[in-house]
Amino acid sequence: MNDFIFENSTKIFFGKGCVKEHLACLTKDYGDTVMLAYGGGSIKRSGVYDVVTAALKQAGKHIVEFSGIMANPTYAKVLEGAKLAKENHVGLILGVGGGSVMDCCKAVSIAARYDGDVWTDFWENRGTIDFEPLPVGVIVTLSGTGSECNGEGVITNEELKVKTGRDYPKCNPRFSMLDPTYTYSVPKYQLASSSFDILSHIMEIYFSGPDEDNVSDDISEALMRNVIRNLRVAIQNPEDYTARGNLMWDSAMAENRIIKLGKRLDFQCHQMEHQLGAYTNCTHGAGLAVLHPVYYRHIYKEGLAKFKRFAVDVWGISAEGKTDEEIALAGIDALADFIVEIGMPVTLRELGVDESTDLKAIADSCTIVTGSYKKLTHEEILDIFKECF
Repeated sequence: MNDFIFENSTKIFFGKGCVKEHLACLTKDYGDTVMLAYGGGSIKRSGVYDVVTAALKQAGKHIVEFSGIMANPTYAKVLEGAKLAKENHVGLILGVGGGSVMDCCKAVSIAARYDGDVWTDFWENRGTIDFEPLPVGVIVTLSGTGSECNGEGVITNEELKVKTGRDYPKCNPRFSMLDPTYTYSVPKYQLASSSFDILSHIMEIYFSGPDEDNVSDDISEALMRNVIRNLRVAIQNPEDYTARGNLMWDSAMAENRIIKLGKRLDFQCHQMEHQLGAYTNCTHGAGLAVLHPVYYRHIYKEGLAKFKRFAVDVWGISAEGKTDEEIALAGIDALADFIVEIGMPVTLRELGVDESTDLKAIADSCTIVTGSYKKLTHEEILDIFKECF
């Protein structure tokens, strides 16, 4: 394994009723005003809003609402939240929702305590946070991004057509509350999309060096099998507590930095989807589902041994009578079949991309990452987009 330094400061509260039991006590040290951040009206329809606001009122908090956080949070929305936090002397940002809400809250936490150019200094470039961001706590209602256990926020600058993510440990939530029952009302398509995002995070760590015997790869294989098994159960029975709970913890484990330790990491496919989303605003997990099989067919030969292991140990492909290349391709085919099984799109057209979309501009805007088994060119990224079309 490569050398590493590990840090994760987030305290996790997991289980049914954890919000009602712990939230009032958790917020007592963060001043008089809490900014309650969320997306649309789903937390009100599900009853989560009432539970959260009751706990905050029990704690004697003044609540400032910051709603309307979109699926791909924009830099403009971040600045709106920062302005609201400053004007109301907010002591804690409480994000209730999925990854988009959590990401936006972390970006707001920086912007609310910084007077410079936040985009240039912390998103376009990786900055140094030599101040204390506004504290953030989160209540998860949709599992997928793993944002509940790290300092990462993915933000879209609509003006520049750039979608980028940065992980700042100082932005880790002070606490994260994971009640699997809060995810019961998530529609099946959204469940499948967010769960595929979990699988994508794990695969992109797994399909990178070093490939010698290491703890991270063994954990990753177990997590991938768990996501596949429990997503199938949850699609059939959305209120299966065990399946929902497992998917929640899979999400956290995929992005709490543990399985990244000692690995080089390959987030090329995520980078490609980010730019696709910056230009088209497509659903993140769905975009990844379209790209992953095609991307892997472009790089599997350079990582043949690992792709063979993926086929055998994750998908249960028999190696008997097959070449290593045939086994590896069978594993990628199994992944592609699973994407169809869970109802995810398999072409860019299904995401709303049409002939008017400038795929070359999107490809040229993609960052070339260094962790992949095969370093792509912008021309090959364009080829992948065309094959996905």
